[in-house]
Amino acid sequence: MNGLRTWVCFFLRVSSSLFLLWVHGLPKLLNYSAQLQIIEDPFHLGANVTLMLAIFAEVLCPLLIIAGVLVRLACLPILCVLWVALLVVHAQWSLDEGQFGWLLLILFTSIFIAGPGRLAFNVRFAGALRYA
Repeated sequence: MNGLRTWVCFFLRVSSSLFLLWVHGLPKLLNYSAQLQIIEDPFHLGANVTLMLAIFAEVLCPLLIIAGVLVRLACLPILCVLWVALLVVHAQWSLDEGQFGWLLLILFTSIFIAGPGRLAFNVRFAGALRYA
């Protein structure tokens, strides 16, 4: 049963991160100038700062999760971006309209709770970093 849990954690970690990276992260990174014109800025930080924070959460954090480095910590910015998107930016959305965001929230919360599994670089770390 431990072997199955290892592979389930690996599959969940990699597939969810690739999905977020491909659908949200890379388009923001590759079309930076265009995204500056359309990104929502709910906390009035400026479009540039808001976009950089979104790219951090949707590009760098999924890459860390795929690699199995600081997986639980890397989930936190993603979860924050998802909560802001669902509860602040798109608060008027119905459950149907926001289902993709809610699904991502469920996936990355599951990764946060389960941790990276044994197929991660975290297992090489000592102390608290091993579980981060």
